[in-house]
Amino acid sequence: MKVGLIGLRGSGKTTLFNMLTGLQVQVGGAKEEVHLGVIKVPDQRIDSLAAIFNPRKVTYAEIQFADFPPQAKEGSKASATLLSQMREVEAIALVLRSFEADSKPLRELDELLDEMILADLVVAENRLARLKKEKGKEGEGRVLQRCQEALDQGLSLRSVPLTAEEESLLSGFAFLSRKPVLAIFNLADDQAGKDLVPEYHHAVESRGIQAFAVAGKLEMEIAQLNESDREGFLQEAGLKETARARFIRACYHLLDLISFFTTGEDEVKAWTIRRGTPARKAAGKIHSDIERGFIRAEVVTYEEFIALGSEVKCKEAGKLRLEGKDYTVQDGDIVHFRFNV
Repeated sequence: MKVGLIGLRGSGKTTLFNMLTGLQVQVGGAKEEVHLGVIKVPDQRIDSLAAIFNPRKVTYAEIQFADFPPQAKEGSKASATLLSQMREVEAIALVLRSFEADSKPLRELDELLDEMILADLVVAENRLARLKKEKGKEGEGRVLQRCQEALDQGLSLRSVPLTAEEESLLSGFAFLSRKPVLAIFNLADDQAGKDLVPEYHHAVESRGIQAFAVAGKLEMEIAQLNESDREGFLQEAGLKETARARFIRACYHLLDLISFFTTGEDEVKAWTIRRGTPARKAAGKIHSDIERGFIRAEVVTYEEFIALGSEVKCKEAGKLRLEGKDYTVQDGDIVHFRFNV
């Protein structure tokens, strides 16, 4: 999973990047530099499975963050290079200044959303112009025309209902206004642990995106503490858990992601997929040959495996199931794919 952090200069975007990744990137650094960082997704289930299998390797799910260079000021436009890089992420986190008395986070939010809409409009118009000279792509033209009409009205493409076939036709464009968006309200230290005001919640919901509240400066300082000291400072600040833990959960919810596991003496590993993914497509996350030569999936739930303690006992208890290619993989499934190529 790759998440892009976007915001105006001074929004606290790089501070949040440092808090999430544990890196120490200079705040207010080079304008055109993109900072990248990767974190492992903590999962107690992986820890428990590793304790049973004692594998040579343990692999957690990961989130990659891209801290994009900021816009210099309100009203400035992102470069073509930046827009191209933004299209490579799976989700966008818009960091909004909410820590000063004169902050106007909703105005910043609308400006950033409008810029994505305008960027998509240029892409749609250019492609439609080229399609006039091509034949046999009427389906692509029709769906792009619908997109153009919505964008012309200032609507994001998240508001345009699409069939699975239409989604496939548009997948190569990586439209920005179709990507899931998390609006991060960067609050003052004294607002840590408090809920957003109703006005912000309503504004975000009406735009078809999700909200996340963080006191960036304070929570970065807490994140840099030793683990033994961190819990006390979290409680003092009115926080139940770290911003990183809350943000990971928000990202999984935003993208509707789940994890399934593969286990053995060689490796215990978490694999991240979209909820509703059939077994054959889930096999493709591991390797395209497994998807192509899929025969069946041997499945047991994490809870059943932990209760019984081994694959042998799961078989004896009838808990190890054989599933076909259309089986919908569930969160926490332990899966062994059988295939032949």
